[in-house]
Amino acid sequence: MPSLKDLRNRIASVKATQKITKAMQMVAAAKLRRAQSSAEAARPYAERMGVVLSNLAGSMAPGTGPGLMTGTGQDTTHLLVVCTAERGLCGGFNTSIVRLAREHAAQLLAQGKKVKIICVGKKGYDQLKRTYESHIIELIDLRAVKNLAFANADPIGRKIVALFHEGEFDVCTLFFSRFKSVIAQFPTAMRLIPADVTTAVAAKAPEGSHGATAAAASVNYDFEPDESEILADLLPRNISVQVFRALLENAASEQGARMSAMDSATRNAGEMIKKQTTKYNRSRQAMITKELIEIISGAEAL
Repeated sequence: MPSLKDLRNRIASVKATQKITKAMQMVAAAKLRRAQSSAEAARPYAERMGVVLSNLAGSMAPGTGPGLMTGTGQDTTHLLVVCTAERGLCGGFNTSIVRLAREHAAQLLAQGKKVKIICVGKKGYDQLKRTYESHIIELIDLRAVKNLAFANADPIGRKIVALFHEGEFDVCTLFFSRFKSVIAQFPTAMRLIPADVTTAVAAKAPEGSHGATAAAASVNYDFEPDESEILADLLPRNISVQVFRALLENAASEQGARMSAMDSATRNAGEMIKKQTTKYNRSRQAMITKELIEIISGAEAL
């Protein structure tokens, strides 16, 4: 049975830990607001970029266009870009992304494909290197970056495009966590190369205006310069945009997961303090009672 001094030390240690987890929760809550607003602001641009690419791709003959849109025509080498956090203490945020990437890699390897991995974030690298160290070709460290900007994502996008033009891979997939709320983040796999574009749906018209919708769907656009030249310029930019969006979604998801994890840790520390305090009081009362019994017994013996 621990002594009273051990119990006091244990209670003091848990209280100190509780102060740290509470502070981390408050910091994560403050950072979450900024990260969430940045992620939500980036979504319309990235989605609109996809619509533009879909319109351009839909106006071209099937199988034609730049290589970033059509691919190499093969499916032998896959590049997995796994975006995770640089720090831990955020619950299962990093593990869920790595699990999705690991399952995808295992499925590809089982099919006889060749897999290459680029890790954006140290935590993902630490987990993937245990089983796929030989497949990791680069680690991109963003620990020194305090506020994410497009300048941080553009070199990653350019690196992916350069590797594709060098013939290093045929298909590229981006892994990140899509932010929905503080308690809901969804690991996501997005194909970057070949670009996942489909024919765009006509713009939504007001209810009852079926004629307007049909007219909008039948509109033909003339592009200057032609579609291939526009796509050749937009597709590399779209890769950087999607990487930037993934980093922003990850930043918001990380702070949301950390906020939830630190809140749970703070509540668990409070419950542990209550249990240890109760145990300390009972032990102290037992010792007092024992000493009183010894004093009374000694007095009666005299």
